[in-house]
Amino acid sequence: MIHYQLRCSSEHAFDGWFKSSAAFEQQAAKGLLSCPHCGDRGVTRALMAPALARRDAAAPATAAMAPPKAVAGPHLPDQVRAVLQRLRTEIEKHCDYVGADFAAEARRIHAGESAVRPIYGEASREQAEQLAEEGIEVARIPWVPRADG
Repeated sequence: MIHYQLRCSSEHAFDGWFKSSAAFEQQAAKGLLSCPHCGDRGVTRALMAPALARRDAAAPATAAMAPPKAVAGPHLPDQVRAVLQRLRTEIEKHCDYVGADFAAEARRIHAGESAVRPIYGEASREQAEQLAEEGIEVARIPWVPRADG
């Protein structure tokens, strides 16, 4: 994963994580990136200072690889909730819901036994880990209530 400092055309600064530099470029070219502050889709990478290890300090490798903290409930920042609501809307618009059959359908698609298409549904942490171990790309996304209801 690559961490970028991003900036919209209104000069709002925010962070983004991407699978690769190419993934950022593809998402930006398709207009899939938007500012969590104002919704502006004119998102670019901001100038970043490289992380250089100092000779007198040990590199905090474990901190860089630590999993993200869980956030939920009424303490979820409004900007984060808005981004997750927009993500949910896009997923529901462009992907097929397969419910509890998610792991089995993902395997069928991977094996060529079912039509190739984006899907979403329910999977346990163990199921998601097994799919990833099998080389099947899976993302777990916090599912927040819709903005309209």
